[in-house]
Amino acid sequence: MDAIVVENLTKYYGDLLAVNGISFSVKWGELFGFLGPNGAGKTTTVRMLCGLTRISSGEAYVAGYSSLRELKLVKKVIGLVPDTSNLYPELTCWDNLIFTGEMYGLGRGERVRRARELLEFFGLLDKKDSKFGQLSKGQKRKLTLAAALMHNPRILFLDEPTIGLDVRGARGILCWKDERGRGFPDSRSHKRF
Repeated sequence: MDAIVVENLTKYYGDLLAVNGISFSVKWGELFGFLGPNGAGKTTTVRMLCGLTRISSGEAYVAGYSSLRELKLVKKVIGLVPDTSNLYPELTCWDNLIFTGEMYGLGRGERVRRARELLEFFGLLDKKDSKFGQLSKGQKRKLTLAAALMHNPRILFLDEPTIGLDVRGARGILCWKDERGRGFPDSRSHKRF
């Protein structure tokens, strides 16, 4: 089975049609992106796939699990980098990652190993004792990405993936994908001039 299979996915907010019967599939190891103007339903689609927004109709399978009926299993195999950070501003970078690992059920040794590995990978090891709220926008984005990778997800969802990232951070995303051969959808605004 493909990493992601979407069949006639639809989302209504009251009478407003936000996503209109889209269908697509993403193979394992494939980099897949949504392009479209603001308000086109990119974020809503990602949120439905991750189980954060209820699907009005249609089917979505992530790593073989139904986003409608098997949400707990979906959430175990995905990482999500939302367009705005969901980390705790008063916690240090280190504590945010350790807490995230704990939430995913990683053992203490694994949490410590993964936190150090990811801080190093994203060039944030020297910021490990800094509070998240004190970081630059790009550093916050990198740490949010690191948190999404703490449990080594099979699929990584990125909403507006390069906002606030420097070249190194953007390359880090691609390196992660290349090293693991895993697919991760992203959504980007595409502006026509």
